[in-house]
Order: sequence, then C-alpha cells, then structure tokens
Amino acid sequence: MMKWLLRLVREDDAATAVEYAVLLALILAVVVGAVGKFGSETGGLWGGIDDQLSGTRFGGN
Repeated sequence: MMKWLLRLVREDDAATAVEYAVLLALILAVVVGAVGKFGSETGGLWGGIDDQLSGTRFGGN
C-alpha cells in the first residue's frame, strides 16, 4: 500500500491532465464572456442598420 501511495505522489501525468483541464476551462470562460459582451454590442449595431435600411428601397415592403 505504501509503495502505491509513493508511486501515485511521484507520477506527474495526472497533475498535467488536471492543469490542462483548468487551463481549458479558463480559456472557455474568457471566450464565452467575450462572445456575450461583443454579441450584445453588435446586436444593437445591426438593429440600427436594419432600422435605417427599412426606410430605403432595400428595406423590402
């Protein structure tokens, strides 16, 4: 049992996998936050353009 615990403590593979998982989670959190922020800002931009185009011959109806 003691040899198994010592081997578990010395191995770096599990720690490396956990580090990569944490790094990936942080990157995904930043990406989701950026998409949310810029998505709401550009939504207003495209809505304004749509309103401006609705009064022209390109606006349909």
